[in-house]
Amino acid sequence: MIPIRDHNPSLRTPYVTYALLAVNIGVYLYGLVFLTSDLATSRFYFDYAMIPSRLSNGDGFSGLFTSMFLHAGFLHLAGNMLFLWIFGDNLEDKMGHIPYFMFYSVAGVLAAGAHYVVDPQSPVALVGASGAIAGVMGGYLLLFPKARIDIFVFLVIFIRIFPIPAWVMLGLWFGFQVFNGVTMDPSGGGVAYWAHAGGFIVGLILTIPLWRKLGAAQWWHQTDYHPPNPNARYPMLESRFPKVVRN
Repeated sequence: MIPIRDHNPSLRTPYVTYALLAVNIGVYLYGLVFLTSDLATSRFYFDYAMIPSRLSNGDGFSGLFTSMFLHAGFLHLAGNMLFLWIFGDNLEDKMGHIPYFMFYSVAGVLAAGAHYVVDPQSPVALVGASGAIAGVMGGYLLLFPKARIDIFVFLVIFIRIFPIPAWVMLGLWFGFQVFNGVTMDPSGGGVAYWAHAGGFIVGLILTIPLWRKLGAAQWWHQTDYHPPNPNARYPMLESRFPKVVRN
């Protein structure tokens, strides 16, 4: 179940979101071209990733920020950039370019901090923009809880795109992060679930002043929890598998 787009067009060009996409992709391409050995890659991650054990030793604090622009592989990058593409433009539209960049940066740093708190002695490097993007998702949920999100569902022979409310998709995503954060060993590497959950909560909290400025609950009631912009419309993809009619 993968989100592919929302029905919430922004009213101005999201320059910061485009710039973040470009920087993340550019750093990944730099790694492919110039980090041609395991030693070079390890050194690069040591210098720019967030390594909890380094922070515990009073070193490597810049990694709280720079780790947001590193990715461990193509799928890692592609997934994060897809989520940023879907949710980032609308938050930038409401916040403004500079406040949105500050919001994104603070959410990413505090998300990395949440990961550090869970396992401060871990030597495993934390990389990825997902903590900051989780903050974007938290802010999106507060402002547009009933925005329509199209999700792609692929189950062997069943392929379809379903529109669902943002609160369903984002609520399930957040619950998945918390569940896995509680049940999985954080020292084993893999996915930084607490960075995701922490970033989501931070983003929601940081968006409260804007939500209040827009009218808080009155903003929700005026828009019926939907985005104030006209919905974008897309053709729906139906499954090509023959339908069976039963009496």
